[in-house]
Amino acid sequence: MLKRVRRIAGQVQAIERGLESDADCAKTLHLVAATRGAINGLLDQIIEAHAREHVAHPGLSDEERAQGLEDLLEAIRRYSK
Repeated sequence: MLKRVRRIAGQVQAIERGLESDADCAKTLHLVAATRGAINGLLDQIIEAHAREHVAHPGLSDEERAQGLEDLLEAIRRYSK
């Protein structure tokens, strides 16, 4: 996941450089779209890891499982706004 985050950071820096240098709008749009795709991929990976560890893990108590589910649903609600 850290590799993804570092790639995303590089993409954001490229967007910043493009905006500072008045780069071609189309190129900047492509950079933003690629960054959004990378963030979505990271989000998918984190959601899956959370679901496996904090919702579906067999060793969890009912209370831990319920809290993990609530945390997951809250993150999804925030993302979908």
